[in-house]
Amino acid sequence: MTESSLELPNDEPCAFCDYLSGKRAFTILCRTNLIAVLVTRDQRGVGHLLVIPTRHFPTLLEATGEERHALIDTVAAAAAAIDKAYERPGIAVWQNNGTAAHQAIAHLHFHVAGTLPGGGTNFGEVPELTVEQTDQIARHLAEAITSPICQP
Repeated sequence: MTESSLELPNDEPCAFCDYLSGKRAFTILCRTNLIAVLVTRDQRGVGHLLVIPTRHFPTLLEATGEERHALIDTVAAAAAAIDKAYERPGIAVWQNNGTAAHQAIAHLHFHVAGTLPGGGTNFGEVPELTVEQTDQIARHLAEAITSPICQP
């Protein structure tokens, strides 16, 4: 693990690890041994997805080369899937490291979302969707794409 001066959120137990283990219900669009793609319940853009490593670590600084490659390839595939499924005029990708950068969960994650009708994404309060609603988003994405988002 890389030594870092980043201040991290204190969010034990890790929500993402709970989702991956099945302890808490969440829509997992796809998963490999290195990464997973989740449909977030806080839709800040159209088709808002989270791309995360399956191994728990807090920031980009701790990712191995293999994990970094899998993450960025999956971010690109997620963006392409959102583009195909929702035909948005823009795709937003963001990632935060440390509380000063507004990281809320201490498990590395990338956000990928189509832009909203007025442009951009919503960083204010958004309604929390049910798992049934995020499952519907996952089905819509799966129906629209011709190749899987997660590549083994």
